[in-house]
Amino acid sequence: MPFRYITPITTGAATGQVAGVYRQLAEDFGLARMPLFMTLSPAPDLLAATWAMLRESLVAGDASRMDKEVVAVAVSLANRCPFCVDAHTMLLHATGAHELAETVARGGTPADPRHARLLAWAMATRTSREADAADAADSAEPPFPAGLAAEYIGTALAFHFINRMVSALLTDDLLPGGVQRWRLVRRAGGRAVAGATRRRQTPGRSLPLLGGHPDGSGPLTGSGSPDGSRSSLDRAPAWTAGSPSGSAIATAFAALRAAAGSGGELLGPEARRVVEAQVREWDGAHPPLAGGWPSDQTASLPGADRPAARLALLAAVAPYRIADADVAAWRSATRTVTPDGDADLVRLLAYGAITAVNHIEAGLNRTAHA
Repeated sequence: MPFRYITPITTGAATGQVAGVYRQLAEDFGLARMPLFMTLSPAPDLLAATWAMLRESLVAGDASRMDKEVVAVAVSLANRCPFCVDAHTMLLHATGAHELAETVARGGTPADPRHARLLAWAMATRTSREADAADAADSAEPPFPAGLAAEYIGTALAFHFINRMVSALLTDDLLPGGVQRWRLVRRAGGRAVAGATRRRQTPGRSLPLLGGHPDGSGPLTGSGSPDGSRSSLDRAPAWTAGSPSGSAIATAFAALRAAAGSGGELLGPEARRVVEAQVREWDGAHPPLAGGWPSDQTASLPGADRPAARLALLAAVAPYRIADADVAAWRSATRTVTPDGDADLVRLLAYGAITAVNHIEAGLNRTAHA
């Protein structure tokens, strides 16, 4: 099984909000069992918000699903998430773009200049600084229509969050033995979900799954931004303006920020300050294996606070480096055991992930205002 550290709720045992998400996954994504979403099942509100963000940006809307799968693969490459790279290479096959899928899978440049620009743009979104640099280097229009920006940017932000959760909570292999790395297997996998992938999906269907908002309307409150501010949740981001799907994507993003941001309550105020300060200063580089990162960054904290801060920082910057010892140290420090421990671990990692996403989104939002 690909799961690390948590015991997911199975499709047969799911009830309520979790069962509702699982049903929509099967209907709209074409897969009844998706490991990523199963790992989030101990925290149903986070599960629903993550699905809503993915569905409303990647699955629904007017933009080309092929294009948005290129964005998903590109962001996953930038974040070193092989599980997501393999999964969305298969989904590129599902759109019928077989050569494009294989070119991207082997790290090549697409033959179509527009796809090449889209791939480069998405890879450059790893941090707000990289996004600003990419924008400054290319004075031409972004590689997508302004009216569809919400779908492309929303897809990029969804995968910056998803990659981090996948890297932390799943193994690298999408299929047993890593057989998804074979071209024939990738193509066959794509063929299995081609019907759902190519079907046009109406925006907004996931919003009733968001807890407390049966119609998907109204402001969402909670600790959803790195500084704990609620006001940022009540404003639709500039990049969602002018898009037919923008309202649904804005609602889903607000829900994700609220649900994931609530994990910050598992850290003390000083630990949150340290995590958020480090992410604000992060330049987008993958941290070196040598040296004291992230131990040096958390050294000023009381010993009991360090394991949680370490996990949150790892989730934000290098989730693929989370090790058994990191999770064991956190469990020991908090005396947390399953089943509540599963939910707490998922929420703590989600807090780190959304802190990075907020950092990235801030730069994209500035560009959208320009």
